[in-house]
Amino acid sequence: MTARAADRARYDRATAQLDAPVAIVDLDAFDANADDLVRRAGGKPIRLASKSVRCRALLERVLAREGFAGIMSFTLAESLWLARSGFDDVLLAYPSADRAGYAELAADPKLAAAVTVMVDDPAQLDLIDAARAGGGEVVRVCLELDTALKLLGGRVRIGARRSPLHSPAQVAEVARAVARRPGFQLVGIMAYEGHVAGVGDAVAGRPLRSRAVRLMQAAARRELAERRAAVVRAVREVVPDLEFVNGGGTGSVQHTAAEDAVTEIAAGSGLYVPRLFDNYTSFRGRPAALFALPVVRRPGVGVVTVLGGGYPASGAPGADRLPVPYLPEGLRYDPQEGAGEVQTPLLGPVADDLLIGDKVWFRHAKAGELCERFDTLHLVEGDAVTATVPTYRGEGHTFL
Repeated sequence: MTARAADRARYDRATAQLDAPVAIVDLDAFDANADDLVRRAGGKPIRLASKSVRCRALLERVLAREGFAGIMSFTLAESLWLARSGFDDVLLAYPSADRAGYAELAADPKLAAAVTVMVDDPAQLDLIDAARAGGGEVVRVCLELDTALKLLGGRVRIGARRSPLHSPAQVAEVARAVARRPGFQLVGIMAYEGHVAGVGDAVAGRPLRSRAVRLMQAAARRELAERRAAVVRAVREVVPDLEFVNGGGTGSVQHTAAEDAVTEIAAGSGLYVPRLFDNYTSFRGRPAALFALPVVRRPGVGVVTVLGGGYPASGAPGADRLPVPYLPEGLRYDPQEGAGEVQTPLLGPVADDLLIGDKVWFRHAKAGELCERFDTLHLVEGDAVTATVPTYRGEGHTFL
């Protein structure tokens, strides 16, 4: 029996009394992945990206481990909810236009002490001030650095279009704007190198593209390390007591941790290890988050139909954004139908071994987005479900 077949047998036994669709997290794999992230971080603390987990119980489980400290959130409403729930170090990774949320933040000393908001433009400070509604608490601020690699005099750009702040001078200028402004405190710098941390460099069947990605990423790491260090020096001239410099992502943990200018690493997807993380040379994780769909039809030889399945991930549309049939091995989509809203046909000789009611296990393309489809996660240890915990959705929250 292969390792994957053994996993399927365990998951089927653990969920035998549960009707599919159902989602699980294999805690043995989850904890092993957490240990690997800590190892790769080389002693620097990891700030946990909540959008990649979206389950309070699992956030708490990870933050109880040595090597993890703080949360990186994705909306202001989520940040405030987490702070009210007892998480005392929440960095909002994206600028917000949530006026009601800013009013709440500025009026509550506990929330203001726990939550740091993201800024890359003085106009965002104007929005926060206009939303205060009389709240006088100091708002903690982090500046985001654009990490994109620019070539040929800027005519070629590689990297996500996020912050407009690219040069040390640009970041320092906004740092001075924050420092001069009453009611704000600049405490950190963040830089997410998505073109390094979030792009696989070993895509099966595409050796030339994979080689090109590795060359690009090596150049991007060198350029960013030099520029990030210069940015930190420039900002520390304005704010000498800067609390943190955050960088990285699951795919670049060890590389970013090696930079002296970086004080903490961001990561989260590496806990669940979704299918997009199969294409990396920098690490090998264990798939920990899966969902099962039930076989409801057997239309013919070599084909079964499962209920549901159309759970695409965000990003540029493509086949890599679809969940992948994982267990049993050997199933594939019908290219004429793909993953359906209500039903999904699956092809392959192994389909003839499946019976009505059997489970087919899938891996989502991205990490936390799976939790927007399920109210609960069943936590599996060995071949038993040892706990069932709510996702954000299960607690009544769909933040974005």
